Amino acid sequence: MASNYDNSASFYDRLSRVVFGDALVKAQVYLLHHIPPGANVLIVGGGTGWILDEITKVHRQGLSITYVEISAKMIAIAQKRVVKNSNKIILINAAIEDLELSDFDILITPFLFDNYREQDLPETFGHIHSMLKPRGLWLNTDFQLSGKWWQYVLLKSMLLFFKILCGVESSKLPDVTAQFNQLAYKMIDEKTFYGDFVVTRGYRKI
Repeated sequence: MASNYDNSASFYDRLSRVVFGDALVKAQVYLLHHIPPGANVLIVGGGTGWILDEITKVHRQGLSITYVEISAKMIAIAQKRVVKNSNKIILINAAIEDLELSDFDILITPFLFDNYREQDLPETFGHIHSMLKPRGLWLNTDFQLSGKWWQYVLLKSMLLFFKILCGVESSKLPDVTAQFNQLAYKMIDEKTFYGDFVVTRGYRKI
């Protein structure tokens, strides 16, 4: 994946709040209660790391969190949050495709897969899938099109903006649901936000 959000790190969170209010935050926080005590957690593409603060509100300590983010500037911002966190957190500045990790109880992928082209998604999806333990939970949040015209316009505008600024290669949303279905995941929770444009789902690995 060629996209890298270094160029937007300094304003990414502020921009998302201007456009979406707190919908993107609420969507990701909604699933965090599924994380069990003492879990080994992998977060892929977590951006500036604000979600670490929210996870701490659920589990003040006892978690082992591996935080993978391709943007060095995003990682630098997340590092400032780690020093105030009582959970064990490892920050890795790399593309998930370049890592060999395993034995996670929880996977969290926030707005990750909209960066991928349809033809590139299966390989990366399968690679991340292999990192999750059997019966583990995959918490995924992303955009979706539910038939409303403004969703299409907003999505196209977002992808074009980040293509120019950050090198995002995708021009449409890949079919992430098909990947979960193909690997026989069982959906255990679902909620939509921002007029159904944002969807968050929890899946259990069989």
